[in-house]
Amino acid sequence: MYGTTHTRAKAAGAVAALSGLVFAALPAQAAHAATAPVNTGFESGAAGWSTYSAGGQNAASFTEAGGHGGSTRLSHWSASAYKVETYQYLSGLTDGTYTLSAWVRSGGGQRSAYLALRNCGSAEQRTDLPPTANGEWIRLVTSVKVTGGACTISLNSDAHAGQWANFDDITFTPGSTGLSVRGGDLSTLPKNEEHGATYRNAGGTGGDAMGILRSSGMNYVRLKVWVNPADGYNDKARVLAMAKRAKALGMKTLIDFHYSDAWADPGKQNKPAAWAGHGYTQLRTDVYNHTYDVLNALKAQGTTADMVQIGNEINGGMLWPEGSTANWSQLAGLITSGANAAKAVSSGTKVALHLAEGGDNAGTRWWFDNAVAQKVPFDVIALSYYGYWHGSLSELQTNLDDAASRYGKPVLVAETAYAHTLADDDGLENNVATASQLVAGYPATPAGQAANLRDVMNVVEAVPNGRGLGAVYWEPAWTAVTGSGWDPADPASGNAWENQAVFDYDGKLLPAAAWFSHR
Repeated sequence: MYGTTHTRAKAAGAVAALSGLVFAALPAQAAHAATAPVNTGFESGAAGWSTYSAGGQNAASFTEAGGHGGSTRLSHWSASAYKVETYQYLSGLTDGTYTLSAWVRSGGGQRSAYLALRNCGSAEQRTDLPPTANGEWIRLVTSVKVTGGACTISLNSDAHAGQWANFDDITFTPGSTGLSVRGGDLSTLPKNEEHGATYRNAGGTGGDAMGILRSSGMNYVRLKVWVNPADGYNDKARVLAMAKRAKALGMKTLIDFHYSDAWADPGKQNKPAAWAGHGYTQLRTDVYNHTYDVLNALKAQGTTADMVQIGNEINGGMLWPEGSTANWSQLAGLITSGANAAKAVSSGTKVALHLAEGGDNAGTRWWFDNAVAQKVPFDVIALSYYGYWHGSLSELQTNLDDAASRYGKPVLVAETAYAHTLADDDGLENNVATASQLVAGYPATPAGQAANLRDVMNVVEAVPNGRGLGAVYWEPAWTAVTGSGWDPADPASGNAWENQAVFDYDGKLLPAAAWFSHR
């Protein structure tokens, strides 16, 4: 990222802190009890479903035309404020883990709106509904461990007058969900620290930023590698030191090779100065040797990379012009050299190929169809997704689902972020600086930032067949510090990203970090 200038905390208490008011002590009894849900598409109206509202607002739950898969949907709406639950009670279940899936839409703004599995013999599990654009449906999941043979499927809204939510095509099946990657790109942390940045946890106690994030649930650290950067940061030595810190905290590493001396992204893929005069054949050797050298040094110090990106946002290729997508056979050769080097160091290291534009399904298909045709080896499809640039959550879901199915590979949102304020902290205009740049339903507030990360992670978690690996937050610790500028050749260049960090302008951890504990 950057060069383009332009958990689930599922326990009821943790979700309550982010989502506002919650339902408490709702009755478990229902008119219908069975081992599987009935009328899951609401084609028989509300048959088989029960409604509960402490305020006598049962009429706020009703069925109407306009379903996702069929002709009818469940809707929550009222002309006055309301709080309603629509549910089915299941009994006679075999104990084990089950997953609830539902297609949903929401106008947003509710105090809370969510799917839940409750009274299942273990902690209640929830997934919040995101605000959805243009009437688009999104599939959400949540899973729970059933003990005692019973469980309640629960669809909930606690809303102001006129706010709405739709539900359809419910499934309840054996199996679990979760995210194995809940990460952050901490590439700029050493530079920030050495220029005086300080960090505090949510309680205000000072500490190491990486340790604070680890305590919040972050389990992966992404680190970019430049070949010979002007400021000496993000080079091999710095990456080795950061990998040691991460491993000491029990965190895994994703090493992001840019194959450049500075930022590489869809708009620029400049060769390192040391390789400037090299043609394609020599570049293949350069890529192999550089990749092997860094990864082997990591292995030698006991911090073998868990995952590696061969290139950064390489929609248009890398190492231009030789590695441009205008010459796919050469691009394939360069990527293959990097992938082969990674596997030569450690066959267990996962190779990811990384594109921007997470909501662009046509572009993703075009790129990976070419990569597959050229027999490029890879293990993971990695995509950047910034909702203010890369389409709606529905478009992200469509692309993730399709890529996972089409190529039979797990998918990862390798970069995402959102603003917690529109205020500037260092005099350099931020990449997201005005209300017109924001995503509808997500204000530039600490709560809006947290909801955006939550909803991106929920979409990744819903990828079928467990192929949604997780998400990596981009530069959560890059706060505004004089000297820690974006340009490695100009320390005074400033930071256009500080309002998207998960530490506020006083260095205090923001609520978004709680979602790193997403399970």
